[in-house]
Amino acid sequence: MIIYKPSGSFFRDIRHFNRTAVIRRLIAYVLFYGLAVAALAALFLWADWSKYLKLDGLSSIFSFLGVVLSILLVFRTNTAYDRWWEGRKQWGALVNHSRNLAIVGQVCFPEENKALRHRLALLISNFCLAFKEHLREGVRLEELIELTARDRQLYAEQQHLPAYISAQIQQLVVQAYRRGEIRELDQLNFKPHTQALLDVLGACERIKKTPIPFSYEIFLRLFIVCYALILPFVILPSFGFWGLPVLMLILFAFLGLELMAAEIQDPFGRDCNDLPTGDMAHTIRKNVFEILEAKHEKGSLTSNYSKLS
Repeated sequence: MIIYKPSGSFFRDIRHFNRTAVIRRLIAYVLFYGLAVAALAALFLWADWSKYLKLDGLSSIFSFLGVVLSILLVFRTNTAYDRWWEGRKQWGALVNHSRNLAIVGQVCFPEENKALRHRLALLISNFCLAFKEHLREGVRLEELIELTARDRQLYAEQQHLPAYISAQIQQLVVQAYRRGEIRELDQLNFKPHTQALLDVLGACERIKKTPIPFSYEIFLRLFIVCYALILPFVILPSFGFWGLPVLMLILFAFLGLELMAAEIQDPFGRDCNDLPTGDMAHTIRKNVFEILEAKHEKGSLTSNYSKLS
């Protein structure tokens, strides 16, 4: 995700417009369209095709179609941004519940049982690291921290690794209760935060696996293409080559909104306008280890936890 200061220099931000893949693609499409329209304009001027085209009366119709297309694009953009913002709210909730879960563990677990605290910090961190990749191409075990040989074997067998790690967190709390290390009230304090992990996961999966309906997407794109192809026959007879920048600007506006909406409707990828889920996952990792006073050192306390199980 591109990080910028909204109240910063207006022209400085515009100067870096080519940093986004959407703008680069958009410029390529608009330039190609401009070349095609320029060739068409040359035909109008040199071959005098304009006398065969009687489309002057259709300008009002194309104005109306432009309004309709604008309304559709507003709906498309708002829908895509709602998905982006919903994803951000869910990840904000994940940050909060992860910290609260670590705080409950810090308060309720026995002070002398550092291995138990470290294990909780480890599971929360790996849940978030697995979560971000689960929403992309799939979990990569090499990104998870402090995995034992047994963990690698078990994790490699899971179809839904974040859910399995969530179950491990719940199992950790239940085992601590059965050993008498925490009270029943302490166990109940863990419950809303452990459940919230999968609630957030389910909400993000809903966004990921429910794209904009295909028919609506294709209709809107066909509408833009048809509008852009027919509009030169209305503009060029009246304006000649001067209509070229107008046509390119119209396509830049309409197609740009569609491309931006298409990019942000899935906010969990690696595009420059997607959510920084990787940064947030590592922020959670740092926070929970700090809260639980467990230093993240390779192989520090993981081996000791086997004695507690």
